[in-house]
Amino acid sequence: PSHYELDPEDTMLEENEVRTMVDPNSKNDRKLQELMKVLIDWINDVLVGERIIVKDLAEDLYDGQVLQKLFEKLEGERLNVAEVTQSEIAQKQKLQTVLERINDSLKLSTRNIRWNVDSVHAKSIVAILHLLVALSQHFRAPIRLPDHVSIQVVVVQKREGILQSRQIQEEITGNTEAFSGRHERDAFDTLFDHAPDKLNVVKKTLITFVNKHLNKLNLEVSELDTQFADGVYLVLLMGLLEGYFVPLYNFFLTPENFDQKVHNVSLSFELMQDGGLERPKPRAEDIVNCDLKSTLRVLYNLFSRYRNVD
Repeated sequence: PSHYELDPEDTMLEENEVRTMVDPNSKNDRKLQELMKVLIDWINDVLVGERIIVKDLAEDLYDGQVLQKLFEKLEGERLNVAEVTQSEIAQKQKLQTVLERINDSLKLSTRNIRWNVDSVHAKSIVAILHLLVALSQHFRAPIRLPDHVSIQVVVVQKREGILQSRQIQEEITGNTEAFSGRHERDAFDTLFDHAPDKLNVVKKTLITFVNKHLNKLNLEVSELDTQFADGVYLVLLMGLLEGYFVPLYNFFLTPENFDQKVHNVSLSFELMQDGGLERPKPRAEDIVNCDLKSTLRVLYNLFSRYRNVD
């Protein structure tokens, strides 16, 4: 592992306790610096009327005050929390309320929530960046985040009295083009904005296409935006188009919650890539949230590829 300075406090670990810290060398990474600057500028733009100026993400956001104001502006609602909190207990209570409301609004699956009260309050730049990137993408911020930004994280654990360390790459942004507020407009944007009558023709074509295949399993679709939201029909459709049976233990046939639906849609995306299609641009969460445009994009890709399959 590369050399880095361990703060004496960081080495005071209990047996088997794990602690993570950012490798100081990675803080100087150009793309990471660019990401932090873009996010700081965005927050300051949003909060321009609040007399708040953010200069350092960790130092300025850890107590929940700025996060509260940012979320209130983006969501357009007031949160019922104390304005100024000094004690650590009060700060964490406030932060808990703010993060619960943010998580509720983002509608992310549990495994995609990479922050919590303790990590944000401890000024973890990794947690704070994950949170801000998710907020900017959800609210379609008019900013362009740099692609493929990652941070080198050092994981230290005490085993049998000896400190052991390993390094991992924590990815903060992947391919951000699909999320960017200035994303490439495509035919569906045009249809939605200017040609609702043609949109209905496209929907009918896609319904005919999917039913041609789903009818083999005695299934039928009439509402594109809702009936694909749990991912079940997408998984079954991929099996029909590619000519294989997807084992029932691989997905949830009657998903009971948001995470299970996201699992199903994500599996269908993997099956699409296995079949040689590019990874769909929408997020699995967009499909689960019944975003019609995202669902149409995914189905149209299948139609383009498999329209001649019997």
